[in-house]
Amino acid sequence: MKSIQELYTADDMAVMRNAEYARMPGKNRVEEIKNYAQLSGIKKIGIANCISMQKETDKLKTMLNGEFDVYSIDCKCGRVPSSEFAGADAKGVSCNPAAQADYLAEMNTELNLSVGLCVGHDMVFSAKSKVPSTTLIVKDREHHHNPIQSFKE
Repeated sequence: MKSIQELYTADDMAVMRNAEYARMPGKNRVEEIKNYAQLSGIKKIGIANCISMQKETDKLKTMLNGEFDVYSIDCKCGRVPSSEFAGADAKGVSCNPAAQADYLAEMNTELNLSVGLCVGHDMVFSAKSKVPSTTLIVKDREHHHNPIQSFKE
């Protein structure tokens, strides 16, 4: 196994250190994200959200505003026809995770949150994000966005 020095950059080490200090036993993930951002000196937070989670995103923005500048963008930004990705027979408007990442980069966010993005779309968003990103909510249609329930059945 490679050494820690071989595996992690100085920036990676700072993320790991701040994550360690930000842990808040008994608190929720939003509180831990806020604590992490404060410890890291982050001022601008971006949210890439599924359009079906706009209500939750608006609530999250309220929770973060005041302490941070918050920018959000929903998955249907750009109104890209689904046929662009899935072929001529595809109907509707596709999600656009690369454009979500691009918009948040233009806003100079320092930390991005993924809120309910589809499988695959979340991967593209994370890969295209210019800054660290973390997932707050995953999409799980069967278990009301709580995939751990799959293991309890």
